[in-house]
Parts: sequence; structure tokens; C-alpha cells
Amino acid sequence: MPLDATRRSFFQGMFGSAAAVAMAQQALAQQDSPNGLPTRRLGRTNEQVSILCLGGWHIGAVPDQKEAIKIMHAAIDEGMTFFDNAWDYHDGGSEEIMGRALAEGGKRDKVFLMTKNCERDYKGSMSNLEDSLRRMKTDRIDLWQFHEMVYDSDPDWVFEKGGLKAALEAQKAGKVRHIGFTGHKDPSIHIKMLNKPYDWATAQMPVNVLDAHYRSFQREAIPVCLARDVGVVGMKSLGGGGPRGEIPTNTSVTAVECHRFALSLPVSTLVVGIMSMEDLHGVVATARDFKPMSDASKAVLLSKVADVAGDGRYERFKSTQDFDGPHHRKQHGFAV
Repeated sequence: MPLDATRRSFFQGMFGSAAAVAMAQQALAQQDSPNGLPTRRLGRTNEQVSILCLGGWHIGAVPDQKEAIKIMHAAIDEGMTFFDNAWDYHDGGSEEIMGRALAEGGKRDKVFLMTKNCERDYKGSMSNLEDSLRRMKTDRIDLWQFHEMVYDSDPDWVFEKGGLKAALEAQKAGKVRHIGFTGHKDPSIHIKMLNKPYDWATAQMPVNVLDAHYRSFQREAIPVCLARDVGVVGMKSLGGGGPRGEIPTNTSVTAVECHRFALSLPVSTLVVGIMSMEDLHGVVATARDFKPMSDASKAVLLSKVADVAGDGRYERFKSTQDFDGPHHRKQHGFAV
């Protein structure tokens, strides 16, 4: 079966309508990059971004900061020029080490820089932004996302408490270029956010083989994003909830297969955790000259995890509060 027909078959089963299938195929369109990694369009921003994004939490967990900086510089050289971060990662440590790396040799201008706002109100959002700009030694954030939309009230709070007002003012002032949001709990919360009266640039969400079977972002949230030209930023591609995103040990699915599956869905970019040069070289090898998996290969992977994926036992960031950030737990009055 021709590749385009294969994609149509898979996406027809996942998304249903012919229009959604066409938008999914459009989102998968790639451009070659002189830096090595293919790029895809980031939704309505029309930015072309590398299909891999360097994860900010993991780079902040590298024990040797000099090694972390070397990894970031090597990532840029390999063409991984989308960098992820968040105000609360390692109490600001991730932003600080990333700022040090990007301050060297004009690296900042080579990177599409994203970080996340952990507040919902106006004053707190402005404070988060100034902290992030200072730590990362820059005068602008290319993509600023509201972090962890994981409680049902979060979308309301962003609007009612003034968070979006702060983001729009920051955008007008040139400190923020694009505005999006993230979350890992339930696609219904993403859809609530998408239905708010604002045209989001991006939405970040879990995208993995397990997700297809439980509270599925790829089946429920991605079609809404595609219909509204919202760039999808994938994360948690290995499916597990541990520091390295552990793959369920009682399946035969490999990390390479997990990454290839996620990149074969209509995401603009996939955030990957990198804590060593070995990690970097592994994911780059998967993404260089990437071609989407066949319909049959995706179906085989989904069938391998079907028995263990349906109850959320591995995607515990969906089924428990264990992976909700301490800052956000405190916002909602939960114990840390």
C-alpha cells in the first residue's frame, strides 16, 4: 500500500473524518534542514521547528553542569534547535543552566526557546516571566506556555485571575512571541482550554503508545488542535512516569519504537529527555532522515501494550497526583 494511503488508513481509524485525516497528514509534512534534523510547521505560528525538542527538566538533572552545557551545544550542532523549559524545573536551576549555555557564542539566536509560566494570576505571571528572562539571559521567549493544566479549574483560572492578560501584555511588549499551554492529566481539560476565547499557538501533551488506550490525547485532543491549527508539542513518549520515562518492562516495545511511533503522529515536535551524550546521539539517530512508521507497524505496537495500557497503571501522570508539580499542588490547596 502506498505510504500516503497507509497514513490515511491509520488516521481514519483514529480521527474519523476525512478533513481531520487531511490535517494530520499536513501536520506531518517535513522540511529538510541544513543542521541535520527535519523540521515541521508549528501550527499557526508558521515557525519551522526541529522535530525533536530538548527537554528542560532532564537537562537540569544532569549532575555535572559543564556536561549539561556541552550536551546543549551538541544538540544545537545536531539541529535540535527547539529548547523546552519551565519556571519551576529544579527551582529555576534548569532555566539558569540553559541560560548559561545559550549565552555562549550567539547560541540564543540559533534556538527556538520555550519556557512555561506556573502562575494563573496577573501578578504571578509577570513575576514568572521576569524570572525566566533573567535566568535564561534573554530579552524574549519564543513560546511561553501556561504550565500543567491538570486540574479542571485551571483553564478558568488562567482567564479569571489575569494570567492570559499578562501573557498578552508581554506579547505586545515583545517579551513573548507565542502563547500556548501544557498538561498531562486528561484530554478533557485540554479541550476545555482549547474552547476558551483565545486562539492558542500550541498545546503540549502526552503522546505515546499507551496513550492510545487510556484518556487518549492523541484520539481526543489532537484532532481539536488540528482543526484549529494549534501546534501539538508531544511529550512523555516512552509512556512511563519515572525520571527517564520508563517503558513498561513486561512489553517488548523499545525506546526507538516509542520515539518513532510518537513522531509518526501529527505532532510538530517531540520533547525528549536527554541526560547524556549517549541519550542525545540515540534520539538524533532516530530522528535524522525520519520517515513515519507504516500503518501495520503502529498497529503492532498498539496491540503489544493493549493489555497493560487501558487502566492507566503506567501513565500515572494521568491516573494519580504523584506527578503534579509541587507548585501547582499548593495552588490548589493539596499537600506536597
